[in-house]
Amino acid sequence: MNKDSTEDHFEILRKIGKKPYATQRQLAEELGFSLGKLNYCLRELKIKGFIKIKSFKESKKKVNYFYMLTTSGMTMKKNLIINFMKMKMKEYDELKEEITNQSSNL
Repeated sequence: MNKDSTEDHFEILRKIGKKPYATQRQLAEELGFSLGKLNYCLRELKIKGFIKIKSFKESKKKVNYFYMLTTSGMTMKKNLIINFMKMKMKEYDELKEEITNQSSNL
């Protein structure tokens, strides 16, 4: 999985955790994804066992879906959060050192 798809999957997992009953259109709009991209990512997450997709009928004419994180999905989300925080802490330390070095050169 490349960096972009990892970040996309992380954002989807976060959004699903907050809004499991959101429609694909709502999720796509909030994430800034095309509907096709979101659908592709959801299928990937389902195949990998990170989410379950359950259908339910809201009315006789319309079928909606409920997205649920699996145990593996929650673990993946947790690991992605930890890796994200480590990356941000490293960036912070590098910027702090750069600022210190620039200040001492003045």
